Amino acid sequence: MKAANIGKILGGFGLLLLFSSPFTLFFSSGSPAIVATKVVAGLVLVGLYFATNFKQFGQFASRRSSFFFASTALTVLATLGALVAVNYIVHKKNQRWDLTERKIFTLSPQTLTTLQGLQEPVRAIGFIPTDHPAYEALQATFERYHSEAPDKFQYSFKDPRRHPDLAAKYELREGQTTVVLTRGEGANAAHTSLNVISEQELTNALLKLTKVSEQKVYFVVGHGEWPLEQQMPIPGQRGRTTSLSEMKQQLTQEGYTTRELNLAGGTRVPRDAALVLIAGAKAPFSTPEVESLRQYLSAGGRLLYFAEAYGEPGPELSKLLAEYGVEIDKGVVADAQFNNGSPYVVLSLFYGKHEIARPLSQRQLNVEFPTARAINVLSQGLAEGVKVEPVILTSPFGWVETTPDDKPAPTEGERTGQLALVTASSRNTSGAQDKRFDEARLVVVGDSELLMDSNWGHEGNRNLVMNALGWATNQVDKVTIRPPDRAASTLQLDADMLNRIRFVSTDVLPLSLLGVGLAIWLSRRNK
Repeated sequence: MKAANIGKILGGFGLLLLFSSPFTLFFSSGSPAIVATKVVAGLVLVGLYFATNFKQFGQFASRRSSFFFASTALTVLATLGALVAVNYIVHKKNQRWDLTERKIFTLSPQTLTTLQGLQEPVRAIGFIPTDHPAYEALQATFERYHSEAPDKFQYSFKDPRRHPDLAAKYELREGQTTVVLTRGEGANAAHTSLNVISEQELTNALLKLTKVSEQKVYFVVGHGEWPLEQQMPIPGQRGRTTSLSEMKQQLTQEGYTTRELNLAGGTRVPRDAALVLIAGAKAPFSTPEVESLRQYLSAGGRLLYFAEAYGEPGPELSKLLAEYGVEIDKGVVADAQFNNGSPYVVLSLFYGKHEIARPLSQRQLNVEFPTARAINVLSQGLAEGVKVEPVILTSPFGWVETTPDDKPAPTEGERTGQLALVTASSRNTSGAQDKRFDEARLVVVGDSELLMDSNWGHEGNRNLVMNALGWATNQVDKVTIRPPDRAASTLQLDADMLNRIRFVSTDVLPLSLLGVGLAIWLSRRNK
């Protein structure tokens, strides 16, 4: 290739560097050193163009070379102008896409519902210095909340070392990293704090701060139910123990308080009970105990019953359940196709139309039932005004295994097809004596093991249980999808690294592509 042609290509590169220098200064990098380097390099390359093409300068006015040079310069300017315009539009629109596997930069439906339901402004104060490793992540989380509710969620950061008055007011320990949520002023002011800073913790703190009244959940004891915190052996699994401690923690985070309730001797359900929960009873209930539950439901009480594969409700409790349209089937549910490695560990994505299941169905979450009992939905013998419907069912390949062994297969006489695993019953009690609520609500779940710590991390299980509690206690905002346990597979970048990435992506790469294209065009033009 002739030196003159090489000079033209280098000159084209020089023009690119010169004309793009303002873009580098004001948009991509802002570094004077980089801009100066580009200007010097551009002048040198343009100088090489003049040095290799000086013999043709006197011919520019009479040859089409002058038109060619001018058109090249105009093309470079137009292309750079288009790049600036595109970057300006993108900057103004600022559209974001969350491409992470677990959507770690997208707020959950529960968070969105909570923000939309705020009745008064809430202010978040992050007591964390700007040099703390978690500062930028917390600021990004706050900004996502603020973007969804700009009038109701405000935030600021305070260094506790520089604001000892606030540290004393909110009883912060020295060196403690804390977020404090506040609402109201004066005598009506309220606040809550959290130390584990994540979307789930922040949303739960909002719920706790704005809750109207305390919701007490009474866990029935005395029949071998799963303990809330004390470790208990798992039947059939030697050496393994479990509890419901993670469930209890979730209840506390969402504004519930837990109590134990022993119904022996016909003890009445306390008046302050928002809900009664039976978690895997393994021994039958006595007549006085069942009568206490019957009176509670007749007055508009709310009950969640989680069946146990290794225990029976007993004849008296079975009668009460039948009055509300449900019957616990004998045997264990199995599914030949929709399972998690064993036909007894049933996976279900088959939902009814009940509102408990609606968010799960919309997100297509699977619910895992380790050892489920099937539920018959009854149409006769119901108490007056009772309505019952299935919430979750097995696949069409399900069946009730009446003699569980290591080679399960449906046999003659066993129920097959889509079996109900969760049901919801309701009954109008607005005219009842000693009324507690206007409607009695009962949710029956065919498996209690999904409450165990080892199964609570399953997103579908956790949301099913908490939605059932939300529906039973008539808290519509708690029938939703909660923030998942997100494993943040992120790369930590400091400000310098981000500037370098922006410079390379918005400056170096586009200019390199333009330069290569220009070189190819000039080479073909000069052949």
